[in-house]
Amino acid sequence: MITRHAITELRAQLAVWRAAGQRIALVPTMGNLHRGHLRLVEQARMQADRVVASIFVNPLQFGPNEDFERYPRTLAADQASLQDAGVDLLFAPSVAEMYPHGRETLSSVHVPGVSEDLDGAHRPGHFDGVATVVSILFNIVQPDVALFGEKDYQQLAVIRQMVRDLHLPIEIVGVPTQRDADGLALSSRNQYLSPEERTRAPALHAALKAVAAALDEGRRDFEPISEEQCKVLANKGFDVQYLAIRRPDLGLPDATTQRFVVLVAAKLGRTRLIDNIQAPSGQI
Repeated sequence: MITRHAITELRAQLAVWRAAGQRIALVPTMGNLHRGHLRLVEQARMQADRVVASIFVNPLQFGPNEDFERYPRTLAADQASLQDAGVDLLFAPSVAEMYPHGRETLSSVHVPGVSEDLDGAHRPGHFDGVATVVSILFNIVQPDVALFGEKDYQQLAVIRQMVRDLHLPIEIVGVPTQRDADGLALSSRNQYLSPEERTRAPALHAALKAVAAALDEGRRDFEPISEEQCKVLANKGFDVQYLAIRRPDLGLPDATTQRFVVLVAAKLGRTRLIDNIQAPSGQI
């Protein structure tokens, strides 16, 4: 596996592959990789001749009171995992490489509508930071296909709208959420949980399944269904930020809606967890 830290060196290698007519896949990450990330790589290998992974802890998508400074940075271990998974090239730039002119006057990308509710309401500016860094990575790498985990459902919706609106010639592939045996969605932030909190954390997925089951049974009293599970989670020590029932496009459902996505964000101790599920039953 080749590792590059500079954009010019990355582009030089990509030019060789592109000249050979090879299809290029991009797997953007913030590092501290787990099995879910490696599943993205596995799917990327099926989609392209060459797989590029990026590791960049993006300061633009962290709020002032969030965990940018303590976010785990494990480059050496991540390199070993990516090499074993069959990645051809790792792009691991510094903040200065990505934002050489600073961040105060940096052009930014805003995706209206889909980025402003749910996580967008609880993390102001977060999705602007995501859309901006992803658009920069897309411009640098110019992949044919890019893969993202469906655990970050709203993020995936933001990226899909951005690609559509900006006419970017990139196929966006969502990869189903990977879970531990007890249902907890894999996340780099899970390691922040204390042992006792980790035993309670699967209740988040259980609450989503309960909402999906109610919808499968034909209930359409959306607010009471959500409130019931919010109370269950609160009794288990969660501070629920939202538990929302939406259409797959994240619009508000009504009595005629047939397909749903249920999304949740909650804090357990100091750790913020997100997850989602679809109904009729199945995993998004």
